[in-house]
Amino acid sequence: MQFTTKTVCQALALAFVGALGAASAQAEDIIKIGHVAATSGPIAHLGKDNENGARMAVDELNAKGVVIGGKKYKIVLQAEDDAGDPKQATTVAQKLVDAKVQGVIGHETSGTAIPASRMYYDAGIPQITPSASSPQYTRQRYNTTFRNIANDEQLGPALARYAMQNMQVKRIAVVDDRTSYGKGLADEFSKTVKRTGAASGTTIVATQYTNDKATDMMAILTAIKASKPDMIFFGGMDAVAAPMLRQMKQLGFPVKFMGGDGMCSDSVPRLAGDGMSDGQVICAEAGGVEPAQEKGMEDFRAAYKKRYGIEVQTYAPYAYDALMTMVDAMQKAGSPDPAKYLPVLAKIKHKGVTGNISFDARGDVQDGVLTIYTFKGAKRQKLAVMK
Repeated sequence: MQFTTKTVCQALALAFVGALGAASAQAEDIIKIGHVAATSGPIAHLGKDNENGARMAVDELNAKGVVIGGKKYKIVLQAEDDAGDPKQATTVAQKLVDAKVQGVIGHETSGTAIPASRMYYDAGIPQITPSASSPQYTRQRYNTTFRNIANDEQLGPALARYAMQNMQVKRIAVVDDRTSYGKGLADEFSKTVKRTGAASGTTIVATQYTNDKATDMMAILTAIKASKPDMIFFGGMDAVAAPMLRQMKQLGFPVKFMGGDGMCSDSVPRLAGDGMSDGQVICAEAGGVEPAQEKGMEDFRAAYKKRYGIEVQTYAPYAYDALMTMVDAMQKAGSPDPAKYLPVLAKIKHKGVTGNISFDARGDVQDGVLTIYTFKGAKRQKLAVMK
């Protein structure tokens, strides 16, 4: 066969078109899911924990093979860092919208998940947070907004009941870090104590606030000490809780210290050092499993440690389940198109390592449970599972 300039050009043109077609087919075979957490800044260890959980889900799904509507897909995780900052969160959200992700796992904190949720709603992109607990997140009534942990309306009152009934504390000081999460949790706790505390003789004797980057709490702790509480409740994260515990010890003020999931990580003993005594800290994770489901959670924790060489911090299994639940909805809908799988996600019944996941009309997880912990010998110990 004689090759002319014309035939060579035609062959090159056909090859180029074929390459474009192959690239297009390859692009169609990819499901892009965003993940957003604070992987820099003072709570980077918690954000990375969330991301690690999501990556475990992606790797497991890809290893098994993801078939949706008779077609095989590869899942790609686009992980982004919002540094726990609301402004950076919206920048990252726009980046994911522009990248045309088919779903988002995150954001990690309430202060970032809430502003970002409007952007995902406008773009029609489903969002599941595995860790943001503010009621405001789902009160916006965006049909793209879900969470697979209990919210602060459950967490705050449960902690208040435990403090009054199980710990029998009488005088409580409340401190929050002014974030959506910290203030929201402290408000829910305080409302319950004020509403029901008379029966047990429990009162709030002091209220103070700090910020989520504070390291010097001496002034507020000195003021609190004068009110003679037998417990401090803190609405905030472990990066602030730990120096607070150290400074409480310096002031000779080792009262009980209670808080939510933000200060319930395995990093608290490391960050607090000798400022924390055994049994002093009581905290709750806005999730947990009942006895019949404990094996699945234990298996996940073992797999996590084998892969990353560290213990689960807090919400890695919930990030894992959030991503698994999203892909389950795609498979049941027969499409990764957000418009097609979103209605299925709203009605999903997914069996995860953290329990059975389904959502109510607002997007909150149904029948969410809470786990109360303390720390002994620098290890977290379960005290109770509550609803």
